Amino acid sequence: MNRGSDSLLLFGATGDLAQRMLLPSLCALHADKLVAEDLRIIGTARQDMDDAGYRNFARAALEKFLPAERRGGMGTFLNRLHYQPLDATDQAGFTTLAKKVGPIDEGLAIFLSTAPALFEPTIAGLAASGLASDKARIGLEKPLGTDLETSRQINDAVASAFREEQIFRIDHYLGKETVQNLLALRFANILFEPLWNAAHIDHVQITVAETVGLESRVGYYDGSGALRDMVQNHMLQLLALVAMEPPSSFDATAVRDEKVKVLRSLRLVGPDETVTGQYRAGAIGGQAVPGYDEELGKDSDTETFVAIKAHLDNWRWKGVPFYLRTGKRLPTRRTEIVVQFRRVPHSIFAGKGARSEPNRLVIGIQPEENITLSLMAKVPGLDREGLRLREVPLDIRMQDAFAGPTKRIAYERLLLDLIEGDQTLFVRRDEVEAQWDWIDAIRASWGEHGVTPKPYTAGTWGPSAAIALTERDGVHWHE
Repeated sequence: MNRGSDSLLLFGATGDLAQRMLLPSLCALHADKLVAEDLRIIGTARQDMDDAGYRNFARAALEKFLPAERRGGMGTFLNRLHYQPLDATDQAGFTTLAKKVGPIDEGLAIFLSTAPALFEPTIAGLAASGLASDKARIGLEKPLGTDLETSRQINDAVASAFREEQIFRIDHYLGKETVQNLLALRFANILFEPLWNAAHIDHVQITVAETVGLESRVGYYDGSGALRDMVQNHMLQLLALVAMEPPSSFDATAVRDEKVKVLRSLRLVGPDETVTGQYRAGAIGGQAVPGYDEELGKDSDTETFVAIKAHLDNWRWKGVPFYLRTGKRLPTRRTEIVVQFRRVPHSIFAGKGARSEPNRLVIGIQPEENITLSLMAKVPGLDREGLRLREVPLDIRMQDAFAGPTKRIAYERLLLDLIEGDQTLFVRRDEVEAQWDWIDAIRASWGEHGVTPKPYTAGTWGPSAAIALTERDGVHWHE
């Protein structure tokens, strides 16, 4: 077990992420007695307030975003909170911040959520004030750059003050219970791993669908787009977990070694293997919603939808397409992985008029966490008019299978691992750079071939070209 920290420093402590995720997660961990009693939490941001003001701010956030049944001990949790205003461009402010944090002999965990332009001055301030000591560890929230070059600049800045084993790059999808269960499904069950290869799997689909539009992310999203916002991090991490070889053990080095091998084996995507789109006015859940340009207030060629046909050039997955799809203003909010197995090589029931379908494994990540395996079964009867087969789903709903444990926010696990120093569910630098290398090549191909987003109506599953992307291979998106 790694040495835990006795102080947690939260940058961006008044932001939306802190209100919705970080403070509720920390309060829930406190209520369950999963953090040390003497852990101090120091928030910092530009907003001017004192400890009492921040505690009132945090109370309002908890009452809004944390379910009532999980607010046990909220009063004592608020007593943990302290606050120090900081302008990250003013290096003198870091000296005052260090005094507020106090001695860090027993370890300091830092959660850094900031604009890319502020990474370098923030790291410089931490180093100059002594907060970047060898007893500190730092969690980095995305975005970590906009391409490989800017990502390297940020990583170089962080590496100037922290060793790689002190750096925890956050992808909150890795904190989701079902994502972690994917590893258990593959590597704790002999049923699946012998079949988890090109000989038995026809294709894999990964969908991250959102019903929302820009909301409060106008400035960030228009400069990013769906490819960089979702595919570069969340979706490629899901792909890596699906496709990785069995690690030698469940520790940070072994797991991340196997993930990076997958990312480095991604084949360059051809010009006919991607589809981009941008939503127009339509309806979601019966409610009219504006188009992207209307929400943005100007014309834009930023993609709000992307579909990709990806391949891994390695032994296990040769010839197996991975279809990735993500977008905003789609019909439903859903994140899922579909593993489509091949058909049986010969159906002994065909002569009896029975049709069999290939098995399919669906791993639901959000909004519901479940695993469904479709199997073929005989329809009951005397079969005088022919034998009939039908798909029968085997459903494992996590809330039903594990009725005792509380459903946790993904950041609970990640914050606790940051405090305790476990890097298994965090992303290593070589992973990030392999992801950006592939994404940059796609964007370069779009520029070379003049690819622009195709319009799609809000409330639909993207441009019709996304349907053609799979159907020309005889594949249908799982909807």
